Amino acid sequence: MNPERLQKLDRVREKALARGVPSGEVERWLDAARPCATLVPHGDGPVVGRFGGPALLPAGFPDLPKRTYLIASLDLPALPADATTLPLPRDGALLLFARSYDEGLDAGGEAVYVPAGTPVEERPLDSGRAPGDAWEGLDSGLRRAGELRLRYDVSLPDNESLFDPAEHPHAPALRGAWNDVRHEDRHLLGASRLQLDGYSTDPYGETDLVTCAAWREADRTGRPPRPEAWALLAQWYGFAYIAGDVYWTITRQNAAERRFDEATVLGFFEGQG
Repeated sequence: MNPERLQKLDRVREKALARGVPSGEVERWLDAARPCATLVPHGDGPVVGRFGGPALLPAGFPDLPKRTYLIASLDLPALPADATTLPLPRDGALLLFARSYDEGLDAGGEAVYVPAGTPVEERPLDSGRAPGDAWEGLDSGLRRAGELRLRYDVSLPDNESLFDPAEHPHAPALRGAWNDVRHEDRHLLGASRLQLDGYSTDPYGETDLVTCAAWREADRTGRPPRPEAWALLAQWYGFAYIAGDVYWTITRQNAAERRFDEATVLGFFEGQG
């Protein structure tokens, strides 16, 4: 595992042991760690994309519905293969769109893959915002954010649905150690960032959005849910612009087959009324 990731896990280990968690349980918890990439608009990592910007879509691509925003464009060749475990293409661009519903209290969207060499055209997006929309100011905020730089990162299951309480009786202390480390790193990440791969995070630590996507697909197809087949394509921590997060999830098979039109987009918002 990348040295930055190992150092972060060492900090979690140290804090968990200081909280009195037995070493064997700490190691079982750390064994569940997943590599991820965190993309931020500052730092010294390589540029792998940008927040916002013009929506450069393939010629003939259908117009996107109102209240759709281009959250990020990823330059896939610039993203190192070891940055995530996702089977992403090694060419082209991946555009992550989000769409607000119900005065901003829910979200949908698309992930659009544009292969290298595809003729593209700039497509205007109609935000269609209503007065008081919780996403108000998002357009200008994303335009100011600019480049996205890579940070090698790691994530742990900070979610009640992802661990067995019998296996982890000290789960509150373990989650506390993990949250302490994340809080320490917050100044490095900024108020708005994009995470690729790893575990999803919700504000309350109760809902795994990847599992939600698997169940949503099961409801649609009538087949049994297979959460293990799904992955977090991206999570946008949008707190600099909206009071919540947006999640793009996809099966690993669809990602490998470049079927990003099969991605599921969900939102999780709080503090709005």
